[in-house]
Amino acid sequence: MKQYRVGIIGCTGLVGQRFATLLENHPWFEVKALAASANSAGKTYQEALKGRWAMPAPLPAKMAEMPVYDAQADMEKIVSLVDFVFCAVKMSSEEIIALEEGYAKLECPVISNNKEHRGTSDVPMIIPELNADHHKAIAHQRARLGTKRGFIAVKPNCSLQSYVPAMHPLMDLGVTRVLACTYQAISGAGKTFETMPEILDNIIPYIGGEEEKSEQEPMKIWGHMENGVIVNATSPSITSQCLRVPVADGHMAAVFFSLEKKVGVEEIIRRWKEFKGPAQELELPNAPKQFIHYFVENDRPQTRLDRDLENGMAISAGRLRPDTQYDYKFVCLSHNTLRGAAGGGLLMAELLCKLGYFD
Repeated sequence: MKQYRVGIIGCTGLVGQRFATLLENHPWFEVKALAASANSAGKTYQEALKGRWAMPAPLPAKMAEMPVYDAQADMEKIVSLVDFVFCAVKMSSEEIIALEEGYAKLECPVISNNKEHRGTSDVPMIIPELNADHHKAIAHQRARLGTKRGFIAVKPNCSLQSYVPAMHPLMDLGVTRVLACTYQAISGAGKTFETMPEILDNIIPYIGGEEEKSEQEPMKIWGHMENGVIVNATSPSITSQCLRVPVADGHMAAVFFSLEKKVGVEEIIRRWKEFKGPAQELELPNAPKQFIHYFVENDRPQTRLDRDLENGMAISAGRLRPDTQYDYKFVCLSHNTLRGAAGGGLLMAELLCKLGYFD
């Protein structure tokens, strides 16, 4: 496989740091540019991160002395150094839209961890095992932006990364209603226990905008291509509640759902165990061998025990059983900064790489 030069825009944040660790020894991608806000520009990566490195692995030695560029002011310089960029920044929505479209219009593809383009009909929002065909919207987007090579592709919100993959193998059975209550780690807010002391011995029953994203984004993932753009699905009906809990990493969900076609527990578990998608078929470097793992133990999955399954890229499910108000209920788990954030973005980039979008 050809080697590609990549940049990390927003390299000092928690997701940017995770991108750095995942890309350190990647077989296809090599980090050639790091960028953040003007406050970090001009420093080495190590200097810019002083006291803020929050990953369990050490700061990648190859990146420690690399210069950090200004993500906005040094855009043309960054584009000259890379084949595409990963973007995970904390800015206003207007600034993020301008930033990502700026890179795309300079013919630099953008793999985004930000929410601003998730609702745009010609911007693919891909979970590679579920809706890889949405890459076809890139042609329409390039025509709209006036680019030949540049485009934006986005990763879905982390809160739906566990229950949407679990529902996907059941969609042909006619999933009509879904209730999902998510219990989300503090790293999803870019926090650690040191920087979020108010979460200790506490649960916060509100995460701004999260419930809307959990209910709306699956409709795009389950949508279909029409006239070059993605048309959202109209079912199933989804309602959710999202709570912040005192966990470092790992989003858990308690899910209830109903089906038009009635099947038994064994059939649902069989579908989960056998399910695979293009990520597995193409043997992408960060694809889990087994996408959905089902635990028969009553007390699994557990966040601390199971969030790192298959390098944090697998989905865990358990406690599937009949329900009195819906047909079934179960519990599921995903690693929010791996499968749900940087790892999911990296896997999407690997898919698009295989499809030739960075050539």
